[in-house]
Amino acid sequence: MSVNAGDAPAGEDGIVVRHQIPDRLLHWLTAICIFILLGSSFLPIVGINFEWVALHWMTGVALLVLVCLHILRAIARGQFKSMWFAIQDIKLALAPLSRAGSESKPGKYSPAQKLMHLGVTGLVLLTLATGILMMIRIDTPFWERDIYLFGDTTWGIVYVTHGLAALGLITTVMLHIYFALRPEKLMYTRSMIKGWLTRREFIDHHDADKWQVSDND
Repeated sequence: MSVNAGDAPAGEDGIVVRHQIPDRLLHWLTAICIFILLGSSFLPIVGINFEWVALHWMTGVALLVLVCLHILRAIARGQFKSMWFAIQDIKLALAPLSRAGSESKPGKYSPAQKLMHLGVTGLVLLTLATGILMMIRIDTPFWERDIYLFGDTTWGIVYVTHGLAALGLITTVMLHIYFALRPEKLMYTRSMIKGWLTRREFIDHHDADKWQVSDND
């Protein structure tokens, strides 16, 4: 049942649920996988040597599973478009430049949050796609390696694309952490840990007409 949190918050204790437990688990497990992948790929470059290949590709497979689960959950809940950046988000982002800017509020996700999600999504999908191709060159329980599937030029493109996407992911993760730790954004970090915003936070930062709070949020 939908609740207009501008009038009354979801729940008797004055909170509005932002992230359900499965969504928080998917978020933190995905974060762990990304950190392991970045660490296992870049630490050997700076001289910290260990057996990283198996750890790297197995974590990549785990991340692929998590991404698939996240997509399926978003589709099943009918919220696949909730994080899509659209024309109205551009208008909302430019609203502070107008006289009515102080009155403009986003729905569940702000334009900046949508852009961050879109950037991480694109980079993760790019690293997964190229990473799967690179796995063809190593022995796994699923197949024996084949280093001759593509020519040298094609393999070079795959490796360079994978590396650039990983570098982009490092930058994006750093930005994500920076904004998550800013005092005015800590309420969103808390919501990814505990799952909720207070009623006052909801009213101050979100448009109840754009975010109809329900038990499925």
